[in-house]
Amino acid sequence: MRDLLRLPKAHLHVHLESTVRWDTLRDIGGANGVEVPGSGGTFGGFAAFFARNELVRSCLRRPGDFRRIAYEFCEDEAAQGTRYAEVSFTAAAHGERLGDLDMPLAAVREGLDAGREAFGVEVGLLLDHSRRRSVDRAWRTLDLARRHDGVVAVGLAGDESYPGDPFTEVFAAARDAGLHVVHHAGEGEGAASIRQAIGPGRTERLGHGIRVLDDPDLVAEVRERRIPLEVCPSSNVALGFAPSLAGHPLPRLREAGLIVTVNTDIPALIGTPLATEYGRVRDAFGYDDATLAALAGAGVDASFAPASTKARLHREIESWLAAA
Repeated sequence: MRDLLRLPKAHLHVHLESTVRWDTLRDIGGANGVEVPGSGGTFGGFAAFFARNELVRSCLRRPGDFRRIAYEFCEDEAAQGTRYAEVSFTAAAHGERLGDLDMPLAAVREGLDAGREAFGVEVGLLLDHSRRRSVDRAWRTLDLARRHDGVVAVGLAGDESYPGDPFTEVFAAARDAGLHVVHHAGEGEGAASIRQAIGPGRTERLGHGIRVLDDPDLVAEVRERRIPLEVCPSSNVALGFAPSLAGHPLPRLREAGLIVTVNTDIPALIGTPLATEYGRVRDAFGYDDATLAALAGAGVDASFAPASTKARLHREIESWLAAA
C-alpha cells in the first residue's frame, strides 16, 4: 500500500470554520476575551457541532484571526497531500456580525495567498449561505463574491429542510456573473432536495448528495449529466446521516456509475483530515491503490481548478501510482 499522505489530492468540500486547530482557537479566544476549554473533547453529533461552530465564531474577531486560520489551513492541507482545495467560508455572516462586511473575506484571502506561497497549496473560495438566513444576505454574499478575487463559487449550506427556491434568482445571477454554484443537497433530505439543487438551483456539484440513491430515476439523471458528488463519509457517520463507515453508501454510489469525490467536511471537529479519510475509505471498502488514485482523479476533474492545474495533478497522481 502506497503512502496516502503522498497521494496528490483535490479537497472540494471542507468548511474553513471547521478546520481551526484547537490550540489556535485557544490562542485567538484568549486574545479576544473568550474562554476556550483546554481540549476539544469528544465529538457528539449535532449538539457538539453547533456548539463548536458557535465557539469558533465568537473567537474570530480581528483580521489577524482570519488570516491565521486561512494560513494554517494551507499548512495542514499540504501535510495531507492536498494540492488544490476549494474551501467554504460564510463570509457575509462574519462580516455582518463584526460590522465590516469585507474584512473577514479580505483577511482570509490574504491568509490563503500567504499559505500558497509558503506551502504550495492552491485554494479557491466558495462562499456559502445558510438556507435558514435571508435572501438579502444571500445577495450580499454574491456581492462579496463579485468584488473579491479568489472566489470561485457560491452556494447554499445548512439545514436542507429549508427550501432552496427563494434563492433561485441569486444563483442565476451568480452563474450570469461567471461564478460557479455548488449547493449542499441530499444529505439530510432526499430526492426533492437534490432535484431542486440540480434544477432551479443550478448547482454544478452536489455537496454530499448521498441520498440520490433514494430515487433510481434521479440516479440516472445525475449520472447522465455527470454531476459530481462531494462525499464526506466520516462526517456523514458523525452527524448521523450514515449508520457506520462500513454501512456508508459510497461504494453503491460508485457502482451506480456516479462521479464520487472524497472529502472531509468538518475535519477538526471529528479528527479526520483528508489523508486519514482516504485511509478510512480504503480500510472500510477494501479499495486498492488504483481505486484510491481514481477517487483522487475524480476530485481533480470535478474541481474548478484551471486546466493547467488539473493536468499537473493528474500527472502527479499517475506518478504516485507508478511508484514502487
